Amino acid sequence: MKLDENEYRLDFFKKNNYLRKICENCKTPFWTTDQKRTNCADIPCSDYDFLDLNIGKLNLSVSEARKTFLKFFEKNGHTIIPPKPVIARWRKDLYLTIASIVDFQPHVTSGLVPPPANPLVVSQPCIRLEDVDNVGITFGRHLTTFEMGGHHAFNYPDKFVYWKDKTVELSKQFFTEELKIPEELLTFKESWWEGGGNAGPSFEVTVGGLELATLVFMQYQIINGEYIPLKLKIVDTGYGIERLAWFTQKTPTAFHAIYGNLVYTFFKKLNQNYVDEELLKAAARFAGRIDPDNPETIKIHREIVAKSLGLKTEDVEKELLRAARVFQVLDHTKTIALMLADGLVPSNSGEGYLGRLLIRRTLRVLKFLQSDIDLNELMKEQIEFWKEDFPQMQKNKDYILDSIENEQEKYKEILSKVGSVASTLAKKSNITTEDLVQIYDSNGISPDIIADELSKKGIKVDIPFNFYAIVAKRHQSAPIKGEKEKQKLTPDIAEFAKKFSSTEKLYYKDQYQRDFTAKILGIYKNYLILDKTVFYPEGGGQLGDTGIIKFQNNEEVKVIDTQKVGDVVVHILDKEVQAKEGEEVYGEIDWQRRYRLMKHHTATHVVLAAAKKLLGEHVWQAGAEKTPEKARLDITHYKMLTPEEIKELEDMCNYVINDRRPVKAIELDRMKAEMTYGVSIYEGGVVNKPIIRLLEIKDWDVESCGGTHVSNTSEIGGIKIINTEKIQDGVIRLEYVAGDMVSNYARKLEDTLNEVSKDLNTSVDQLEIKLRRTLQDFTKVKQELSEYKKFFEEYAEKQTITEKVEGTDIILKILPAEVKDDEIIKNLFKKLTSNTEKTYVISINNNIVDIACSKDLKVDNIISMLRNKGGKGGGKGTYGSITISNKNREEIINDIKDEIKRSLH
Repeated sequence: MKLDENEYRLDFFKKNNYLRKICENCKTPFWTTDQKRTNCADIPCSDYDFLDLNIGKLNLSVSEARKTFLKFFEKNGHTIIPPKPVIARWRKDLYLTIASIVDFQPHVTSGLVPPPANPLVVSQPCIRLEDVDNVGITFGRHLTTFEMGGHHAFNYPDKFVYWKDKTVELSKQFFTEELKIPEELLTFKESWWEGGGNAGPSFEVTVGGLELATLVFMQYQIINGEYIPLKLKIVDTGYGIERLAWFTQKTPTAFHAIYGNLVYTFFKKLNQNYVDEELLKAAARFAGRIDPDNPETIKIHREIVAKSLGLKTEDVEKELLRAARVFQVLDHTKTIALMLADGLVPSNSGEGYLGRLLIRRTLRVLKFLQSDIDLNELMKEQIEFWKEDFPQMQKNKDYILDSIENEQEKYKEILSKVGSVASTLAKKSNITTEDLVQIYDSNGISPDIIADELSKKGIKVDIPFNFYAIVAKRHQSAPIKGEKEKQKLTPDIAEFAKKFSSTEKLYYKDQYQRDFTAKILGIYKNYLILDKTVFYPEGGGQLGDTGIIKFQNNEEVKVIDTQKVGDVVVHILDKEVQAKEGEEVYGEIDWQRRYRLMKHHTATHVVLAAAKKLLGEHVWQAGAEKTPEKARLDITHYKMLTPEEIKELEDMCNYVINDRRPVKAIELDRMKAEMTYGVSIYEGGVVNKPIIRLLEIKDWDVESCGGTHVSNTSEIGGIKIINTEKIQDGVIRLEYVAGDMVSNYARKLEDTLNEVSKDLNTSVDQLEIKLRRTLQDFTKVKQELSEYKKFFEEYAEKQTITEKVEGTDIILKILPAEVKDDEIIKNLFKKLTSNTEKTYVISINNNIVDIACSKDLKVDNIISMLRNKGGKGGGKGTYGSITISNKNREEIINDIKDEIKRSLH
């Protein structure tokens, strides 16, 4: 879009004597009160001159910078709201919280629901991994985790809050009054912002080379390349809390300002000598000259630093690389702690993939530093340092440390595969970046490890400098997050249903109502739409209801399934019927089936809440299904549950059942629900509605849900977990039964016990004793059999015929015909072909020919010959097996001898 300079010509600038200038370097317009300024005061047009500015007496930590920011805007009419987790659970298309505006997308920014306050201010921890490879290299300009201070105003057509002039005025006041920055040092650089389908003009606020804030005015929606003005215009600002701290402290690097004494602690724990602070400060001062997209600029930066201090470039390079790696570990461990504290479970997909990527990158950096420190030692330091700012770290400390321990073990397993993976890759004529990415995705092996292994084979591999950024970018978002909806209705049925208004949902008014009368709105083939219904349509993992519909001509038809299109319920009948619109019908659901579904659905809420309380807040619903027979719940968890944990989980669930907790559905404004209960209400998925339906189990669980439920936990009757399994990395499946299905499950177990008792010729009450004795007898027999086998193997080896094939130097060993045990044959093959040369060993019994050879020979020709003579089977290399029924033992042996002779001539 062509920028209109009038978008930036504010009354504020005019009234306060700001000048619009064009930067002599980047040619970008900016606003300033300094008549002499010729550049925009932003990198790379300016170095980090703020490090040498002798202004103000502030020395703000990150915590103090955050409080200063929030209190200023609160004093200026903004409501402080709490930040959201760094895992964007409320978004279907995003895994991590990357900006403060993400807190309000898409439901507030689309106008669907009002914001929790207007205007508001928040300090939102964010995670961005697209710059992960630059962390440390630029001495604080790039971080994987940072806090974005955002003050936001939502301007509706009928409610104006404030817009550009007020936003810039507030920014000026904050920097001059709170941070004591002389106004002539402030520059407002004109810019343009686009993201998430929205766009608008913006100002980048810079002082002495450091960008401290970005003021975005979201006023367009991008549709098919067109910029359409929004009715809801949003002030979207981002102040760098860590940068505010760095600006006021003027420490050698941003890491010193963020982590304080933790910097020195990490250097010591990583067994690294501290880097000279004058060197670090010089490196930071010129860091703006580094272009992350051009690795050559890093080399130039090191040369500039060396020249400014009169040092050798190679010495500067070595020291700054070492420092950068320590800073990477500092940055990454904090980000990992935040991710895990907010519920991320490392895995091979979704947000779990991003967490694992950062953990493994950190482990690799530790290897570069030649440090064998346990990563958990560093994690403990981060938790202790940040526990006041992020109390969830301390609260979930045990999970964080246990999860990291688990990941370190997995990483060790991965390193054992390096050799075989590298050998496979070495066969390729050209190893590309895509090959390295695929190896990382499928095996978790870093490209530099592969490169080291391949270098031993004389193969050179080019690794892109931004490898981890490439990988992270591919996995940072998804078109649809969560389970895919199964579409059971054909397009023509869906189009037919869209013609009608919303169905009145009687199953929400009274979930115990079994029958009803309603009017036909439409009928198409065997699909029926009524004005109201008690039939629940499939959704939220709960199957649709079945039952019967009676028409006025007394014809009774079965409802075999119930689906929905939008808010229209579609009854699927077992056959087509002749009926008219407006006709009244009688409907009745299969109550026994529905009631079992209600019990299993409510049981799912009970089990999920119990799992979170028992295993930790990282547990999140990854999928669920409720049927009349049983239910399943897939949860995010990093390891299998122990038998003791399963028992405790059952006990917790059944305690809540016996405690007769009330269960009720409540409807709340979306923002109020989020602010009251947190984003855990979206365990079952995110619904795009302004009013959401919550299910509350008193003092146990509150979660968004559209299913049908019992009104009291006691109605569930009981819960029995019948199966647990790991269905993918980081996801555990729980299967359970509730209500009368518990007795059905017990009956099946009882039948199994009776059958086993019958087979063992004993009673059920004596089964354990009889089984133990039987197992003891079995163990004894097994030992005796093993001894007999050993004896027979020795006998068979002595009876083996050994002869030299006539006219060759090949030895042929023929096992006795009475050797039929596969294990003995296998052992003899191994023994007779090991440490020998030019030896074949054959076994022939029951028309099966097994053949093995020493490593210097192959069985391929012999196998081919036997196949040509009617045999069936195969093999190659040093072993083969063929079934041949049209020849006797002597004929087969002669054929093999003849083939050996042929193959040598």
